Amino acid sequence: MPKLAVPLTDLQPRTAKPKDKPYKLTDGGGLYLLINTDGAKYWRMDYRYGEARKTMAFGKYPEVTLAEAREKRLAARKLLDQGIDPSQDKKDRQRELNETNSNTFEKLAREWHANKLPTWSPATASDTIRRLEIDIFPQIGSMPIGAIKHQHMIAALRKIESRGAHEIAHRVKATCARVFTYASQHGIENRNPAAEMKDVLKPVKAGHFAAITADELPAFLAAMDKNDARLFKPTRIALRLMMLIFVRTSELIETPWSEIDLEKGEWIIPWHRMKRGKLTVNPDTTDHHVCLSLQALDLLRELHTLTGGGKYLFPNQRDHEKPMSNGAILMALKRMGYQNRMTGHGFRALAMSTIKERLGYRHEVVDRQLAHAQKDKVAAAYDRAQFLAERRVMMQDWADFIDGIASGKVVVGAFGRKVA
Repeated sequence: MPKLAVPLTDLQPRTAKPKDKPYKLTDGGGLYLLINTDGAKYWRMDYRYGEARKTMAFGKYPEVTLAEAREKRLAARKLLDQGIDPSQDKKDRQRELNETNSNTFEKLAREWHANKLPTWSPATASDTIRRLEIDIFPQIGSMPIGAIKHQHMIAALRKIESRGAHEIAHRVKATCARVFTYASQHGIENRNPAAEMKDVLKPVKAGHFAAITADELPAFLAAMDKNDARLFKPTRIALRLMMLIFVRTSELIETPWSEIDLEKGEWIIPWHRMKRGKLTVNPDTTDHHVCLSLQALDLLRELHTLTGGGKYLFPNQRDHEKPMSNGAILMALKRMGYQNRMTGHGFRALAMSTIKERLGYRHEVVDRQLAHAQKDKVAAAYDRAQFLAERRVMMQDWADFIDGIASGKVVVGAFGRKVA
């Protein structure tokens, strides 16, 4: 009959002294305290799994007490009763913990971002990762995604709101929700707290891009002339071109000289550079004809003497292989005293309203010059009219109208157009 081990007392592990050779103090059930020659004491448990004799480590005494070691032995015995090897179970749990800890929000956000790159424009891709790097990664980026709770997400978003960037807070929240969903789709459990926060953030009031009215044109043109000396010459030309041809800011500053034919007076923007051409679903593959007035052509010829030797109409001052920054137009408007009163997009709104109301052109002609998508999808499928001839006349009329205001020959306001 096997000899039964007498359970240890609390005093025995505490008072055990080292000897010339390592020795054991047994507690029964395979559990024992191994005392090394240097006096270090380690809890161990011997057991059999199948035909193999194995040993588990339960930690060092006194960090792990006798009572805690017995709890570990009991847990191991329960696993053995279920046919589970406790050593392998411990390794599996540690591996899962390591995987969990390695799946941080930043790691998964960057994976998601890289996965989405083929479907995004460069501007969208850059803005998305930049917002995460500025506002989210410093707050929760290093946390395992499964450990992120509502209060963590709220604190990060509140910090964005605290600087008055309410719309950005909403956009970042939506981006974070997509990252959590991406993790879930890869079998990484998380709560997706961003998806459930419908009433936490302050609502964003719907509004329009800041834009001056036709009545404010004389003062605006005067401010533009007054500030010419303060502006970098290509920036000055960019502002005037925005006024004359009212394309989107990105469509202007990212234009390569290869799109411009100065001899023919033509500028055709390839469809893939247009806003509707960048759609991932049913992109519009129609190239956009930018009808140029004589005034616009003169500006482009002047610009060509400055930047015509490079790739872009408006190269970046630091790196000519890149286009001008989007913020250059806004900075110029700020120097003119029009911060929050006028934007790059505001030139489009100004032209739309003024050309219809003051010059009497039909909405669809101006709309086609703006390259807007038709709201009526059925009509859009059949209506391929470019109105090129009418648009050329309209754009020259618009440029002459602007010149007339600048020279005082056109009076704006309730009187409409009047030649002195």
